[in-house]
Formats: sequence, structure tokens, C-alpha cells
Amino acid sequence: MGSIKSTGKAIDISVVVPCYNEQGALPFYYDKMKEVMALLPELSFEIIIVDDGSTDGTLETAKQLAKSDDRIRYISFSRNFGKEAAMYAGLKNASGKYTAIMDADLQDPPEMLPEMYRVITEEGYDAVGTRRVTRKGEPPVRSFFARKFYKIMSRISKANMVDGARDYRLMNRKYVDALLSLGEYNRFSKGLFGWVGFKVKWLEFENVNRIAGETKWSFGQLFLYSLDGIVAFSNVPLYMASIAGIGSFIAAIAAMIFIIVRRLVFGDPVAGWASTVVIILFIGGIQLLSIGILGLYLSKLYLEAKNRPIYLLDETNIKDAR
Repeated sequence: MGSIKSTGKAIDISVVVPCYNEQGALPFYYDKMKEVMALLPELSFEIIIVDDGSTDGTLETAKQLAKSDDRIRYISFSRNFGKEAAMYAGLKNASGKYTAIMDADLQDPPEMLPEMYRVITEEGYDAVGTRRVTRKGEPPVRSFFARKFYKIMSRISKANMVDGARDYRLMNRKYVDALLSLGEYNRFSKGLFGWVGFKVKWLEFENVNRIAGETKWSFGQLFLYSLDGIVAFSNVPLYMASIAGIGSFIAAIAAMIFIIVRRLVFGDPVAGWASTVVIILFIGGIQLLSIGILGLYLSKLYLEAKNRPIYLLDETNIKDAR
């Protein structure tokens, strides 16, 4: 295969591809992207493959692609920092007038990119997002909780999070710079995308199965990720803990008055140990829940206060990589 040279002019579209153990998917992704880029011959591209500490041959595959096509850039982390860090690194090193984020497993259809480009350039939007209208192929329990998460977030958060929204989107430079200005360590990009605002149009598509490999997100990991999102974009859990404390206090006062009145009026002895144990467990449960909620917020503050870098570079072919 002959080497493909870039045009040498300023980059029109940067495509950020976060990867963790995507050795099997990358060649398929690259072939599909070559077809898409051929549909937009007037535009110059760069594809930034961010290797998030993969343990397979993802980095070697990226290097081989870079040798044959100098539109391919790669960034390799010193270890696995997570998809959020990979997306941030890609955005930070993207030089294009427009920047897209796209998964390598082809669950984000690259063939949508020309339409996304048309919308953002002709209709005056700052970003074009994508959302799945079906979850065909996903476990029903996972789909159920995903929908509930988006519904809860829409009620308790000011960030606009659309049900079924993917990280797959095309953004102009103003939108990307706004995201990069949010340098927080605990990143929840689905919330950050909505928090920065601007004009966004949504394109819909049906769920697509992975081209290769397996999902890196278990149900437990997704649950913890959703907790990160709630803590990052809402204070409602703190208010709920306070309300639960006030409610239990009022209930305790009411119960005390009831026991005293019953004793004075009817001469009934105080009830046995069972009711006491139930009350202790109830109050103790509320206290532990409240402490846990407070602990989540404090842990995020603790991590932010350390001011550690979001990621560490191991190697890259990007000159002056940031």
C-alpha cells in the first residue's frame, strides 16, 4: 500500500479517536474513514488516535497506519487514564477548524460526517451531535437504567443531556475552546457538552453493533460513571440528604409526643425493643446514606485539590504535542 500524503494546508477537520484495546477495530475504522474522506476531497483531515494505555497492539496498529498515511497522528498515554482523558488529549492537540470525536468500533457511523459538516457550515450551528433512537442489541436492563439516568439528569441538572446522546459530534473551534477552558480533573463530557451551551443540532441514527472486540464498559462501570455525572452536575443529592435528616428529626419528635401522650392518657407501657431497633436502623441508614453522599462530593474536591494532570504522554508523532 502506497503512502498517502496530506495536502500540507491548514487542517479543516480533526477527528479524535479515543482507543483502549481496539487493535481489531482500527483497520476497519481506517478503511471506512478513507471512504468518507474521499467524499470530501476539498477538505484536509487529520485523524488523532489516542491510545489510552492499551494492553494489545493498538499503538503498533496506529503507528503502521501513520506510516502509510501522514494524516494519521497518534498519542499514547503512560497508562490507562480513561476515555474522558483520551478525549481531552485529542481535543487539546486538534488543530482543525472543526473537530469531531468518534469511537473506533464503528458504533459511531463515520458516513454521517459529511452531513454533520454540511449542517455546521450551512445552518449556522456551533456543534452537531448524534443520538441513538434505538438500543437494539443492548441488554434490556442496561437500556432501562440508561434511559432513567438521562431522565433524572434532565430534572436535577442545568446541563442539557439528551437521551441516547453519543460522544460522537462535530464542533467548531469556539465550541472546542470552551470545552478546553474547563480544565477540571473529574471530567464528565456528556455533561460538559451540554453545560457550555451554544447552538447544537442533533442527528439521529439507529444503534450499530461493534465491528470488532468487546465493550469496555460493564454495568458496574456505567453505574459508577453515572454517579460521577450526578455529583459533577447537580447538588440535589446534598439537598436530599438534608431533607432526609430534617424529615427523620420531625418523625422522631412526633413519635416522642405520641409515646408521652399515650403514656399519660392511657397508661400504656412503652412498646418493646422491636420498634426501638427499627427506629435505630432507620436513623442509622439515613445517616450512613448522607455521609456517603457527602463523601462523594468531598472525594471529588480532594482529587481536584491535588491538581494532577489529566493524562501523561508516553509517545506521539505530533510535533509540540500538548
